[in-house]
Amino acid sequence: MKFLDEAKIFLQSGKGGNGCVSFRREKYVEFGGPDGGDGGNGGNIIFRGAKNRNTLIDFRFQQHFKAQKGKDGAGKKKKGASGNPTYIEVPIGTSIYNDDYSIKLIEVEDENTEIIFLKGGKGGFGNHKFKSSKNIAPKKANTGYPGEEMWVWLRLNLIADIGIVGLPNVGKSSFLKFVTNANPKVADYPFTTLFPNLGVFRYKDYQDIIIADIPGIIKNAFNGSGLGLKFLGHIEKCTHILHFVDISKKDIIKDYQTIRNELNKYGRGLERKSEIIVLTKIDLLSQKDCIEKIKLLKSYTRKKIYAISIKDKKSIDKLLTDLIKKRVNNININEEKWTPLKKN
Repeated sequence: MKFLDEAKIFLQSGKGGNGCVSFRREKYVEFGGPDGGDGGNGGNIIFRGAKNRNTLIDFRFQQHFKAQKGKDGAGKKKKGASGNPTYIEVPIGTSIYNDDYSIKLIEVEDENTEIIFLKGGKGGFGNHKFKSSKNIAPKKANTGYPGEEMWVWLRLNLIADIGIVGLPNVGKSSFLKFVTNANPKVADYPFTTLFPNLGVFRYKDYQDIIIADIPGIIKNAFNGSGLGLKFLGHIEKCTHILHFVDISKKDIIKDYQTIRNELNKYGRGLERKSEIIVLTKIDLLSQKDCIEKIKLLKSYTRKKIYAISIKDKKSIDKLLTDLIKKRVNNININEEKWTPLKKN
């Protein structure tokens, strides 16, 4: 599915309706008093969580949202109707930031949660509210108060079952394209993936599993280098991490360490997430070399190591089968937490 994780939009709540200047005009009532009604309140801007949304792509086509203004008051002390609110449906996990992205204002965390973000302006008073002993026939009424308005940033930390991480060009997008209905851009150069890609994998009769291809992480990403913090944040909402390492590279332990270090330095729970380690592109090496590298990484991490190739369906099936078991039966593939060993 087309994924957009940021959008800037303009919000404006409704202006309050004007108060009315009116006097009773009834037969046989010579001195009818003031009876102008109050204006209605303006509509609110309300954010609402939507479970069926996984992207902010719709906000690329609509950036302005305005609530309805309140109706003006009328004679016989009739209050104007309040303006209709404007509901903005966003994916669960969406955060709203101020105009310069410096302050997180709210986060939509649950389905159908409604958060009043901007309140509509109050309606103005009709002239009957200004009647006094000194002024029994006021010709004064208030105009409605203006609504609130502001530009905000929407930021979606995607919610997926599995997030695929790794250095640039380790085969994440190729894997996603192979096992799901996603169609990410695939090419033999770093940073092919500039935006997260989502794919849905269905295995037999089990529930759909959402897999996210997180753009390539590089050293010092936790400080904002490369594509930086933006994409590390997406991993926060993933249940499991699928850590891809290119087996054809010279130093696979260093490559593995690079990603682990970035996750640990970023913190926020990433260092404790369940991790499945996968060596990719095994078709590029001999069987003997593959076995040696698998043993090397297994000895270093003390975890089970999967080895796959897009050209070897059986290797993919084995990984997917264990992912399903982990999801359905809550089986911990890696019983021990990762603890770095000293490299010889």
